[in-house]
Formats: sequence, structure tokens, C-alpha cells
Amino acid sequence: MAALGILLSSVRRVHCSAAARAGGEWRLGQGLAANPSGYGPLTELPDWSYADGRPAPPMKGQLRRKAQREKLAVSETSCTAVTGNGCWITGMAAKAAREVAGRGKETAKCS
Repeated sequence: MAALGILLSSVRRVHCSAAARAGGEWRLGQGLAANPSGYGPLTELPDWSYADGRPAPPMKGQLRRKAQREKLAVSETSCTAVTGNGCWITGMAAKAAREVAGRGKETAKCS
């Protein structure tokens, strides 16, 4: 039993987490996904189709990525709408304040 413990402690263990991250910063700097299988034709296109030409049903990963993209699009759109409405309201308030200030100057000139 002791020999098995010594044997297992002397075995080198290989980890692939660092290898998976290798080049991630460079890919992000180039505008690509950090993970080479993050997106692209090899990830997004179906692996197979029926012999008569019908497309294959989407796989779980494709459905998950589609749901993530839709969720991101909705949040981006709502954020843009909120920010846009906020800017519009602020702009309208500033315009109204300038008009009120302009009217006050005109009435002061008339009297």
C-alpha cells in the first residue's frame, strides 16, 4: 500500500487550464473570442443535415448561445432606450430652461 502512495505522488499531473487560456489576451486584442471555440462557423453552423437537405435540429449549445445573445440584445436595447430617454428628457428640460430665461430677459427689456 505504501508503494502505491509513493507511485501516485511521483506521477506528474497535467493540467490543461493554462493551455486553454493561452493566447486569450491576444485574441481579445484582435477582436476575437478569448476561447477559439467561442463563436464562429465551426461553433455556430450545424454539424450535419438530413440527406434530403433539411437542416438538423439545433443542438443544446446552439440554443443556449442563442438565448444568451437574445438576452444581451434585450438588455442592450433597454439600456440604450433608458439612456436615450434620459438624454432626451434632460435636453428638453435644458431647452425649456433656456426659453424661460430668454423670456425673462425679453420682458426685462420691454419695461
